[in-house]
Amino acid sequence: MRRMLPLIGTPGSHPGGRSAMTCRFRCGDACFHEVPNTSDNAYVGDVIAGALSRRSMMRAAAVVTVASATGAAVLGAGATEAQAQGGAQGQPASGTAHQGGRGARGLRFAPVAPNTTDAVVVPDGYGQNVVIRWGEPILRGAPAFDPEHQTAAAQAGQFGYNNDFLALLPLPGERGRQLLVANHEYTDEILMFRGYDAAAPTREQVEVAWAAHGLSAVVVEEDRRTGRLTAVTRHHLNRRVTATTEFRLTGPAAGSPLLRTSADPTGRKVLGTLNNCSGGTTPWGTTLHGEENFNQYFANSSRPTDQRYGIGTGATERKWERFDQRFDVAQEPNEVHRFGYVVEFDPYDPASTPRKHTALGRFKHEAATVRLTDDGRPVVYTGDDERFDYFYKFVGSKRMKHGSSRSVREHNLTLLDEGTLYVARLTGDSPATEIDGTGKLPADGEFDGSGEWIPLATATAHGAVSHVDGMTADEVFVFTRLAGDKAGATKMDRPEDIQPSPHTGKVYVALTNNTNRGKAGLAPADEANPRNANKHGHILELTERRGRAEATAFAWSLFLVAGDPADPATYFAGFPKDRVSPISCPDNVAFDPHGNLWISTDGNQLGSHDGLFGVATRGERRGELKQFLTVPTGAETCGPLVQDRRVIVAVQHPGEIDGASVEKPASVWPDGPGKIVRPAVVAVWRTDGCDVGI
Repeated sequence: MRRMLPLIGTPGSHPGGRSAMTCRFRCGDACFHEVPNTSDNAYVGDVIAGALSRRSMMRAAAVVTVASATGAAVLGAGATEAQAQGGAQGQPASGTAHQGGRGARGLRFAPVAPNTTDAVVVPDGYGQNVVIRWGEPILRGAPAFDPEHQTAAAQAGQFGYNNDFLALLPLPGERGRQLLVANHEYTDEILMFRGYDAAAPTREQVEVAWAAHGLSAVVVEEDRRTGRLTAVTRHHLNRRVTATTEFRLTGPAAGSPLLRTSADPTGRKVLGTLNNCSGGTTPWGTTLHGEENFNQYFANSSRPTDQRYGIGTGATERKWERFDQRFDVAQEPNEVHRFGYVVEFDPYDPASTPRKHTALGRFKHEAATVRLTDDGRPVVYTGDDERFDYFYKFVGSKRMKHGSSRSVREHNLTLLDEGTLYVARLTGDSPATEIDGTGKLPADGEFDGSGEWIPLATATAHGAVSHVDGMTADEVFVFTRLAGDKAGATKMDRPEDIQPSPHTGKVYVALTNNTNRGKAGLAPADEANPRNANKHGHILELTERRGRAEATAFAWSLFLVAGDPADPATYFAGFPKDRVSPISCPDNVAFDPHGNLWISTDGNQLGSHDGLFGVATRGERRGELKQFLTVPTGAETCGPLVQDRRVIVAVQHPGEIDGASVEKPASVWPDGPGKIVRPAVVAVWRTDGCDVGI
């Protein structure tokens, strides 16, 4: 008997602010399964508990929550772009509670008030447009989008579903044009197909979903008069990568017996990429894409190594194993070992074969961001988006070459195959006995600590060496989570995007939430932070020793603890809390040209929609945080890009509310009533032509 979903708007028990539908399709209900990490490693929540509120108390004053700000836009579902630019009937789209002062450079806009409007709401004086939607044709020969008669062949030539990470690259020789690269994380079949039966999907529906996963590259053109961005269809650089595109496995584990299958006895060729979440761009002109919740696509597992990755013992939600045996672990046990890597994509070469870099480890990668050492070697930061899991760093051993010749590009495409993979261990400066979970100030009066990068394995041109007792190098790179367990890494609260500042070199780690904190058998309640369960998340600031990217030690401190500013446990780098926007569940982060950190949220627990926020990281306004936009009903804010004149976001899974379907939509964004809800990319700009936030 088919299980019925709850009615739209019925409150569920899912942690965070996500709907049950989001948990079901994006991560396979990860929060309702046993925590994969059962090791005895230290938990970072225990290290920082108590300090979450003590700095706030030191700066406490009359706290005025921004949630009470007046003047929020009241836009009906399916509001037009013109309405969404400012407000309805002349009302401002922004809060007015803390507009005093000019603000940090790059953040001089009136913050948008928290709201539940089914639209993208932006500050006064800003315009917006939808750059590209799910299903819009981008390849030659691709048909126009027809949601009632969608085919796999059509989808393979159209923009994919659920856009997440975004990169915008220069396009030399084509004035006013840039190359947009987007991740397509997962599919939500209930919102894609009319009459979808989750218990009995058809082959056509499954193949459409395969084609809707992956990546898109599409050239976009700007209108210098208005700031609009529009897609250039059928450009020769436009490309789709799907769940059936051929990839190369590279690096130390390529060819390993652990990666060989009946379809690929070489262990070096794999079809497709799945659940690409955030990513990064490289200094040599490629893009990186993290395979995240790949576990949910594989059925019928029974091995402990699979259990550590959350791979289920029964059928999957999408039932792909019915149509391709490679998704059935019982029939093809090594196929699952070929997912969970960082993918490298060359958007300037439509004929190139994308690569999966085994040297960066296998886990639920949320992002892969790159900086260079002083001598030109790549350093990649990446998080494992799971409760109580770790974050990592890869330090390459080969130097980047400059130039655009074929030999230079081929060399640079091998930079992430040789080097050392590290995992992070954090230590607090105060004795554990002084962190009692009440927020009491430790004796040293400070909240910071030190950390070390623990080497897991080193790959060279002549082979690889494991630094983890009892594990071979192949095992470290394929079962990286277990290597982190053995190395004694610090358990974190869902490490997501990690960004080094291009201005200061400091590294910012977004930790979205962990509602399991304090539960029996996990993190002891007396060592948790004052909120007991971390439902709002926080951001850590790391400083590599001597500012060197390749350092094996670092200092860390708390930069931001999210939540309602009225909560004493929240912290905004010491900035007065009556002058900040409320924020919950930080996810993707990016830097603007002025050095401000921009934060997109996923699963807001404060009763309003997710959004995009900017926060100053330096100077007297350090910690000043303002909300720049909110996204429609059910949506998540992804892939922020902040340029001088434009902000770009991916609006992912709009309308993904419990009980929603094609027949019964919970959102009508972006095209209004009577149209199917569609994930899309949105550009925002100043209507007076000036730079953002200036």
